[in-house]
Amino acid sequence: MANTFKVVNFAAEPASSGTPYVVYTAASSTTTIILGLVLSNISTSQVTATVTLDKNSGDDVELITNAPIPAGSSLELLAGNKVVMETSDALKVSASGATDVCLSIMEIT
Repeated sequence: MANTFKVVNFAAEPASSGTPYVVYTAASSTTTIILGLVLSNISTSQVTATVTLDKNSGDDVELITNAPIPAGSSLELLAGNKVVMETSDALKVSASGATDVCLSIMEIT
């Protein structure tokens, strides 16, 4: 099995339809370990953000819900913790304003 470290960057603008953005989906025959996740508020006022782990099994989990991020600040999720994603699991982010997302992962294939 090969271990591949990756960084996924994503700019999440507010979703007018209310649909979260899919930041990452675990590929076929791949287990992914989320090593870190940083949400950065790039707007001029406070935003709120929700991060959801959309499990292929149907048991979705909100890792954080409506977390406030002050203007010019960032929020580090999972500091010191890990989350395992299985094949076809997806990580979704929704934000009330312009937010950059930096996701650090390790893919096991």
